Order: sequence, then C-alpha cells, then structure tokens
Amino acid sequence: MNAVLPTSVTAVRYEKAGVSGFLQRPPGAQSGLVLTHGAGANCDAPLLVAVASAFANAGVCVLRCDLPFRQARRSGPPHPSKAAADRAGLKAAVDVLRGMSLGSVYLGGHSYGGRQASMLAAEEAPLADALLLLSYPLHPPDKPSQLRTDHFPVVRTRTVFIHGISDPFGTISEMETARTLIPAQTTLMVIEKASHDLRRGRFDLGPIVIALTRQGLPWKLANKCAGLGA
Repeated sequence: MNAVLPTSVTAVRYEKAGVSGFLQRPPGAQSGLVLTHGAGANCDAPLLVAVASAFANAGVCVLRCDLPFRQARRSGPPHPSKAAADRAGLKAAVDVLRGMSLGSVYLGGHSYGGRQASMLAAEEAPLADALLLLSYPLHPPDKPSQLRTDHFPVVRTRTVFIHGISDPFGTISEMETARTLIPAQTTLMVIEKASHDLRRGRFDLGPIVIALTRQGLPWKLANKCAGLGA
C-alpha cells in the first residue's frame, strides 16, 4: 500500500514587525525553520523555495524571509556596515516562530544568509536549536586564505552544512577542516554535481530534513512531498 503524502503547504505572505517574507505553517507543526537568502538574491530564490517546501511538507513551520538589506532595496549586495542589522532581522524572525509556541526552532540560510545566521548563533546562543548552512561562503573564490571562520569557535549550536562539490567558495576538504572549529556537533552533506547554487534545490532534500530535525518521517523522501526531481 502506498503511503499517503500530505498536500503542499501554501506559502502566505508575512509582513510584521520588520519581518518580511512568506510563512508556510502545516497543521500541527511541532517545529519551525527560519530560512533566508544569499547576497545576490531574495527569499523567492528557487533554492529557498524548494528547501522551504520540503520542510513544510514534512510538517515543519517555515518562515522564508528577506534580510533587512534586501527589504531596503530590491537589488545589489549587502554592505558590511549593515551586517549587524541583517542579524537583528534574523533574530526578529526567530522570535516570530518562538511566539508560535513551537518546540524546536531552527535557523538557516544560503551563502551570506547562512553566514549571518551562524554569526547570530555565536552572538545569541542559545537562539536556535540547530543551524542549516547552505553553501557556506568559507572564503571568496580563489582566495582561500581569507577564511570567514573567526566566529566558529563560539558557535555552540548543532550545525548542518550543505555544500556543493564544485563550490568555488570552499572545497569539501576546506569545509571538513573548518567545521572542526565549531565545538558543537556538525554534519557536512555533500551535493554531487552542484556548485554554489546547489542545483537550485533540484536534488533529494529528504536527508537534509532528517539531518536537521533528527526526526523520522512518515514517508521516505521529503523531496517527493515537494514534487522535486532527484
């Protein structure tokens, strides 16, 4: 007998207290995920939409949000002087989910968004129950000596790294070395045939859902729930 998969969880626009994005809240959700974008994107990036849908359809409440720098302007990269404001925006988004009386709340982001999430976790522990870092920008392309790991020894939050095997912002070997700096438990999941955009989410997302939530699902592959190809 085939398992009955849940229907897709609709994304509803969310605008409140400086938090802007989309909320997917499955009935009976027991955990939540704040998910944000990289420097050149917004919360509608295909990767974020795919990841959010996989988690939501697996029963996790997901708030996919724009960072403050993207709320301020529709295009262009963030300015280093505004990074603290971006972290404050992420904290506000976490507070939104905490206010929904969920159990565990996770914090994640792609590239720049993931970097800011990890820095916030270092500053505000224990803000989140775990981190999901998609394509962490370990260093600028072709500049392996300019590591972005100064805060890693202060991150005491369980961290799941998702990294493409051809990512120019850090090799798999470099990522393996870098994650040893984090005193909390870390996991590195390597995506084959993927670069920094992680194939825009067109891969099996089920193991990522399980790795972050540490919960078995009533179905085997979350990507089937999201209607994604392998």
